[in-house]
Amino acid sequence: MPPRKRRSFTTEYKVEAAHRVIDTGRTIAEVARELGVGEPVLGGWVKDERRRLAAAEVHGEAPLSPAERAELLALRRRVSEQDKDIAFLKKASAYFAAMQQNRPGSS
Repeated sequence: MPPRKRRSFTTEYKVEAAHRVIDTGRTIAEVARELGVGEPVLGGWVKDERRRLAAAEVHGEAPLSPAERAELLALRRRVSEQDKDIAFLKKASAYFAAMQQNRPGSS
């Protein structure tokens, strides 16, 4: 049997998964089954997020609300999509500029 490919998760995914435990009061085991990740893995994410929230409180910063986190994720996705669009448009404009210069009668 070939070894399973190791999955990787984004930081945003880990934080959202941890907050499913922290915000709802559900058990790590329950959320881990729901997400299809191991309990020790999710437990580490929850521990890290609780540590981060405690550090933010020490510095007088309020943690993001669930609505603010959802908005932040949506905005990050939107920015990522727009960055891809911009890269495509730059390539397209360079292509058409080159085509324009290679036309007979130009210059």
